[in-house]
Order: sequence, then structure tokens, then C-alpha cells
Amino acid sequence: MTSTELTPADYPLSINRPELLHTPTGKALADITMDAVVSGEVTNEDLRVTPDTLVLQGRIAESVGRRQLGENCRRAAEMTAIPDDEVLAMYNALRPRASSAAQLEEIASRLENTFSAPTCAGLVREAAEVYAARNLLAEED
Repeated sequence: MTSTELTPADYPLSINRPELLHTPTGKALADITMDAVVSGEVTNEDLRVTPDTLVLQGRIAESVGRRQLGENCRRAAEMTAIPDDEVLAMYNALRPRASSAAQLEEIASRLENTFSAPTCAGLVREAAEVYAARNLLAEED
């Protein structure tokens, strides 16, 4: 990923900074054409967002003072490495009264240690604190 300064003028990246974008398989944005799709050169994997693209989008959001959107983009970047079934299980576990403090800490630890997702882990820990303060945790087993 580039360390180039990004500004609102770079948005949308696909038009103003396409050289910064690539597919998960390394194709340039210009390589994604209808002919390439029809011929099979472009696969479903090429149409997924990359963590780098999400981080770049977050940097642009932060450049205009949208800190929370920037944080959301960083979490989304981390989540690209987490299997869909894990994401769904974590989503369900984060419902109020669905998980105990220990269960939420287990999820946060798994996010950090298995998926290298410290920003997501921090969000789960923050949710656990808020749920504890508002009596929204599940009973310990």
C-alpha cells in the first residue's frame, strides 16, 4: 500500500487514483473489463475489495474529519481475512444478552491472535464494557 497523502480530491479512487487500486489477485483496475470477464480472465475473486483499498478509503474519510468512517474502513479491511461464517457467528454473539464477558473476550482474542484484527478486537472489547455497564451481558455459564 502506498504512503501517498490522500485528500478529498482523490475520491473516488477508481477515477482519480486508479493506479492505487488492484484486485486480490493483483490485477490492475484497468484489467477489469467486460472482455476479460467473458473470457474468464477475471474471476469472482477479482471482484472482491482488498484490505488496501478499504484502508485508502478510510484515509480519505479521515482527511475530511470523518474519523468514525475511517475506523469503520480499517475494521472492514481487517475483516476481509475473516471467513464469512466466523463473521456471522461474531455478529450473532454481539447481540445484547447473547454473550458473557468471557465469551466476548474469547472472540476479541481470536480476532487478534487468529485473524490479526486488533481494531475489530478493540470494538468487541468496547462492546463488552458497554454491555457490562448497561447490564446487557449474558449470564456466565
